[in-house]
This record gives sequence, structure tokens and C-alpha cells, in this order.
Amino acid sequence: MPVIALTQEMGSLAKDVALRLAQEGGLEVMRNEVAETVAGRMHVPASLIRRLREGKAGLVERMSTDTQQVALFSAEEVFANAERGNVVLRGWGATCLLRPVQHVVRVRVTRPFEARVAWLMEHLGTEDRDAAESELRRSDSAHASRMNAQFGVTWGDPLLYDLVLNTDRMTVDTCTELILQASRRPEFQETPQSRAVLAGLALSARVRAALKANEATQNVDVQVDAHEGRVTLSGIVVNDREKADTARVASTVAGVGKVENKLRLMAITRKFTYAKT
Repeated sequence: MPVIALTQEMGSLAKDVALRLAQEGGLEVMRNEVAETVAGRMHVPASLIRRLREGKAGLVERMSTDTQQVALFSAEEVFANAERGNVVLRGWGATCLLRPVQHVVRVRVTRPFEARVAWLMEHLGTEDRDAAESELRRSDSAHASRMNAQFGVTWGDPLLYDLVLNTDRMTVDTCTELILQASRRPEFQETPQSRAVLAGLALSARVRAALKANEATQNVDVQVDAHEGRVTLSGIVVNDREKADTARVASTVAGVGKVENKLRLMAITRKFTYAKT
């Protein structure tokens, strides 16, 4: 069950490659559905989620939206789709989120800036080159900032990907053929081990999303590790109640068989029990 993670870069023709992969490989393409799902869980318009990710949201929108919640809910969706397999995941940090999973093919589809400017001008039906260049720089800056903030990586670093394809040199058909060929190679075949890694990451993502969605644990920031249904919680919480609530919420998540609670209390709470009530 191939899982292909593509970058999202305006004017790179990555969307065309994704659609051709779906057509030629019998795969589903996941992208816009994530915004709708995340928006539904947060009770906000899907357009807001898209504006946040594209760097188009206004100051008030940015200040009033829990961006960590957006990241956790979208990661949960990426892992859920990857677990189902037979999918092309475009954008949403999929190339970074799925980096530990050996059978996922991670691809950057790119193109020289000038070629992307020409594409955007044609796409918008405009002759305003300055406006097109400005829009591309804004989009690139938003992607770079989000990738650095969420994953601590430099957007565009070739070492983040298995393939880097330049659509100024290769046609969409050629890119599609190369990606599908790679997905059939032994290096990218699903194994029990790679499936277990993906299952653990997916379960961890579900637990983190559940903690964020629950009022009692929405501000908890702890490490969540999962393996074969066993979830380990580690890190620091402020008091016994928060420790118990975190374990309780984690235990209710589908797929969790056992919770190992290794959470520790902040040292100050041992001296000042009124730190948080």
C-alpha cells in the first residue's frame, strides 16, 4: 500500500504530479480534507485554517487561533491517512511527520522561481510581475516559517526527502513515473517493522490531539510515546490532579491498551501546594 508524501510549493506543479499519481497509481490524494476536518474540530471556518497555513491570516486571526491545536489535529489526520495507505499526502508537513516511516516515499517537487512566477501570472491572468513575485515570496516565507517552527527544519533542505524533482527539467509524466518506480523498490516496501513505527506515531498523535481537545489537559505539554498499544507519558506537570487527568484522557483514546504514567511534578508544587488548584 504505497504512501507518498509530497511538498506543497506554489507554482511547482506538485498538484499536477499528485493528481497524475492518483490516476496512474490508483491512489487517493489528501490535502483540502485536512483543513475541513481540523476546522470542524475547532469549530472555525475551513477558510481560516487555510489562511493560517498560507500566511494570509490577519493579526487578530493569528492571535485568537490556537496554532498548536491546528498542528496537532492536522498531524493526527496525516497519520490516519498514512495508516490507511494507497495515498498521496500533499503538504501539511507530511514529509517531516512521516520521516521515521521507512516505507513512505518523501518527495519535493520544485521549480525555479522565475518559472513559478510565469506560472502564477498565467494562472491569475495578470501581467503584474511584481505582484506575482510578492505572492510567491509570501507563500514561501509562510511555508519556511511553519516548517521551522513545527519541526525545527529548514524548508527545502534536500536531505529531508528521498527524491527532489525539478519540473522545469522533467515533465509531470516523468516525475510521476519516477515516484511510482521508487514506491515499488524494496527500500519502500511496507514491513511489519515500518508498519509498527507508523502505528506508534499515529497513536501518539491521537493521544496528543485528545489531550489538546480536553479542557482539563489542553495546556499540558508532555512527551507521548506509543508502541503496540502501550502509551508512555513523560515530562513535568504542575500537580497530582493534572497528572491523573493526563493519564485518564490518554487511556480513553482508541487503540490505547495501557498507559505508563512517568509524569513528574514540578518541584515548586512540593513546596507551594497552592501553585495550581
